[in-house]
Amino acid sequence: MNIYLEGVLASIGINILLALSAYAILATDRLSLGNAGFMAIGAYVSSYLTVNVGWELLPALAAGALAAALIGLLVGLPVLRLQGIYFVMGTLAFGEIVRTFFQNFEPTGGAYGMRGMFGASLEMIYVFVAVFLALFVAYGMSRAGRASEAVRDDDEAARSIGINVVSVRLLSFAWGALIAGVAGALFAHYALYIESGNFNFLVSANAVLFVILGGVQTVWGALVGAVLFTLLPEALRFLADWRLSVYGVILVALMALRPEGILTRNLLRALKRRAGRSP
Repeated sequence: MNIYLEGVLASIGINILLALSAYAILATDRLSLGNAGFMAIGAYVSSYLTVNVGWELLPALAAGALAAALIGLLVGLPVLRLQGIYFVMGTLAFGEIVRTFFQNFEPTGGAYGMRGMFGASLEMIYVFVAVFLALFVAYGMSRAGRASEAVRDDDEAARSIGINVVSVRLLSFAWGALIAGVAGALFAHYALYIESGNFNFLVSANAVLFVILGGVQTVWGALVGAVLFTLLPEALRFLADWRLSVYGVILVALMALRPEGILTRNLLRALKRRAGRSP
């Protein structure tokens, strides 16, 4: 496999994890633009442990993910009290605070970035993708998953049947932070160099974009969105300077024609029925 193709496949795997982290929060009717901050925490914590402390990759990756989840819980407690655009702006501010912190934090390289990590393989990235997809599917079929759906569809109705809406959203926020931390740790140990610019606002925006365009009603929408919209800019490379303009036009057209996303529950049911009728 050539280096270019391997890099594209690695980007797809990491973007799938980012999309799942955004989906975990969107599934409770909250839009977060702070996932790049959690990704940065996972990347820098795991990198510091492997480079400066001498940890092996897997325990360092777990520590980075747990650090992101813990901070997700701490940040979620005040931020989840906000509503609508105020919640979005609160998470955006958090992401920028984290990025600026690591840009000026000398023990992790500051503005010069951090290097010296040993590599994570492409196979390792996809093992984690498979694990988290399986966990998401199992979660969606569980009682907790149905509670998240109820909160997303109508939080007042969910409260009326005894669901603790705050707890559901807080746990989903921390779960999304953990997955973003895993994505950051894998990115750092695959790229072998990180700097604060790798975790800017556009990373969070793209994660949300993957889910909304792929379809927020099902976890498979996040998967499809991440794969398609990672491959699309690569497929448009032949357009040279016009590539991003055409990419933007395609996104706008898709939002106008399919505002509910590519995959919806009804489409999945229809596909399932059609597959059942096929010999």
